[in-house]
Amino acid sequence: MKTIYILNGPNLNLLGTREPEIYGADTLADVEARCAARCKALGLGMVFRQTNVEGELVTWIHDAREKAAGIVINAGAYTHTSVALHDAVKAVGLPTIEVHLSNVYKRESFRHHSYLSPVSHGVICGFGVQSYELALDGLSGILNTTRKG
Repeated sequence: MKTIYILNGPNLNLLGTREPEIYGADTLADVEARCAARCKALGLGMVFRQTNVEGELVTWIHDAREKAAGIVINAGAYTHTSVALHDAVKAVGLPTIEVHLSNVYKRESFRHHSYLSPVSHGVICGFGVQSYELALDGLSGILNTTRKG
């Protein structure tokens, strides 16, 4: 069974209470439960983690190199600031999908730039919690194509 690392960055531990008009009412535990159900349906294993520490995200990306088939990452604000995350995703070479709950292009202009997008296979934003499920579907498709090709 292929394992997917689902990595979450700063402030995502506050989902459900932080700006619900933007991020919705679902908690991070709700997100994890929906991801677990989707992974099970896709025949994938899952490691689900959250941190407010940039370096910890980098370490988990490195860890995924040997233990995962792909990464789904919602790096939160680090998306727009972290060259370190860019370099880590690029270095491990795993299929990676960047995820955002909100449509970052309808928000402040500083959110329009991503350091992760150039090294990700795809970006999904604006579908709330469903963004994660869409990312898992896409990643599963990439992995199945790679396996057949």
